[in-house]
Amino acid sequence: MALSRVCWARAALWGSAVPPGLYVVRRLQFVRSGLTWGAPRSSKLHLSPKADVKSLISYVVTKTKVINGKYHRFLGRHFPRFYVLYTIFMKGLQMLWADAKKARRIKTNMWKHNIKFHQLPYREMEHLRQFRRDVTKCLFLGILSIPPFANYLVFLLMYLFPRQLLIQHFWTPKQQIDFLDIYHALRKQSHPAILCYLEKVVPLISDAGLQWHMTELCTKMQRGIHPAVHDILALRECFSNHPLGMDQLRALQMKALSRAMLLTPYLPSVLLRHRLKTHTTVIHQLDKALAKLGVGQLTAQEVKSACYLRGLNSTHIAEERCRTWLGEWLQISCSLKETELSLLLHNVVLLSINYVGSRR
Repeated sequence: MALSRVCWARAALWGSAVPPGLYVVRRLQFVRSGLTWGAPRSSKLHLSPKADVKSLISYVVTKTKVINGKYHRFLGRHFPRFYVLYTIFMKGLQMLWADAKKARRIKTNMWKHNIKFHQLPYREMEHLRQFRRDVTKCLFLGILSIPPFANYLVFLLMYLFPRQLLIQHFWTPKQQIDFLDIYHALRKQSHPAILCYLEKVVPLISDAGLQWHMTELCTKMQRGIHPAVHDILALRECFSNHPLGMDQLRALQMKALSRAMLLTPYLPSVLLRHRLKTHTTVIHQLDKALAKLGVGQLTAQEVKSACYLRGLNSTHIAEERCRTWLGEWLQISCSLKETELSLLLHNVVLLSINYVGSRR
């Protein structure tokens, strides 16, 4: 009797009038089913596998940036000269990669919409033109690196001859100015030969009026006078057929013109003529696109690059003078027909040789 009272008292303390044995069984059942009478578990959510991968990638990227920053600071403190070269090289790779992606996007758009090169806007045309030249230079380095262990020699050559082997992305700011001056000095060496050839062909011009205009133009060139636009356009007929037409140029004159256009002169006459035609045609197409855009829409760097491509050493000339000169060039170029492109080719010398600030 006393035992039963104790059992009922325990049951009352638990809040249930169940016998002790039944309570133990239910307790075990609740434990097995994953439920407990203790404090509730935390409601912490578990991420999905994709979220786990993203967080891991984010962590790795963050740590990589930290380590990369420490590595850059180490190089800057202990190897400052090497750090400058390393920084320029890495930035050059990034710019080259960005150029490649942009060129691919332009080519894809051309393919989708059946657009020709000469139908592109000016900036896209100029980007493709420059990217092709850069890729050609990079391919040459790639070919040199093919033999086993030749890549070590290529790195040494790149360090010793950056002007000849590297594109502008990998030049220092000082090298960009110095190398452009060197290239302009090389093309200036061809100017006397081109002017001398123009003087020699004066007797071969059938029209007396054109003979007089050519003689006057050569005289102005020798006196250091910058010719006016109408002085050059007055001779357009001489450059459309014999003796100064593109198909009538002699080998020595084509070699001199190739040097003036920064093209290699060490090719057979047939290839020289083809390259000069192609290069001049591209510039003529660029000029038409630039005339539509307007010189005023170009940045200072774009103006200087456009002038340098057309024969003017714009690195030491004020921006406004470059814009004025480029406007004169476009006035001549947009007035010419395809049969008169030899005049545009010679205009690289005629319009730039005596321009103020270009005789450096």
